[in-house]
Amino acid sequence: MIRMAAVEEKIDEEHDVAPAHGPMPSAPAFTVSGLSIFFGQLQALRDISLEIKAHNVTAIIGPSGCGKSTFLRALNRMHDLVPSARVAGDVRFFGQDIYAKDVEPVTVRRRIGMVFQKSNPFPTMSIADNVTVGLRLNGMRARSLLSERTEQALRMAALWEEVKDRLHAPAISLSGGQQQRLCIARALAVQPEVLLMDEPASALDPLATAKIEDLILELKRDYTIVIVTHNMQQAARMSDETAFFYLGELVEFGATNRIFTSPKKKRTEDYVTGRFG
Repeated sequence: MIRMAAVEEKIDEEHDVAPAHGPMPSAPAFTVSGLSIFFGQLQALRDISLEIKAHNVTAIIGPSGCGKSTFLRALNRMHDLVPSARVAGDVRFFGQDIYAKDVEPVTVRRRIGMVFQKSNPFPTMSIADNVTVGLRLNGMRARSLLSERTEQALRMAALWEEVKDRLHAPAISLSGGQQQRLCIARALAVQPEVLLMDEPASALDPLATAKIEDLILELKRDYTIVIVTHNMQQAARMSDETAFFYLGELVEFGATNRIFTSPKKKRTEDYVTGRFG
């Protein structure tokens, strides 16, 4: 059996739990000002400032090593888990400084969930238990409520019809694309307000990727989504706004259609047209 301490550590990394209800979505979900991130002596991000709109899909693009994932993880304080990391600047979530001394990282992650590049279901747990593990670790015991939340999350992840007759089967019996949607369901079960997605379809085949993309477009009605992707076509298809990062700096940020058709910066144009990257 999987050790509960290990489960708790993974859940803490991903999203923690408990629903929270934020302000009206007319305000920016995130306001980032002068964000710089260091790992020891290495500066990974330099003076990043942008606003991320609520109920939008925002894509973060750029070549490998440019700071995309580093930026994403700053939005729910994942760097607190890295001893050598230091964060400077200001990150506000619906106006609240998430790095303020009186704000607990666990509280931040209750509202801002994360889905990683590689699907990571708990292999010794069933499909249903994978969905509700965060809820149970945080005290939810009512079977009816757990069952209700399981179905709700799996439906939102467009997985219910495929697994409803085998909820007690091992999670690793699912295909790669199904496992990734299960991880999305696990994040949704705790009812966050934001989903951060780090290359969620990079390891999937085209059919599974299309399902993830369709799911993201559905979810943006209820969630703010920030996605890191190397796939230029994916960013163009899915996102409302796009940020182009290069060498730890934000080169350009704006409406996706403009970024891909009439970028203001030559470096952006070179990247989106494939001249480098």
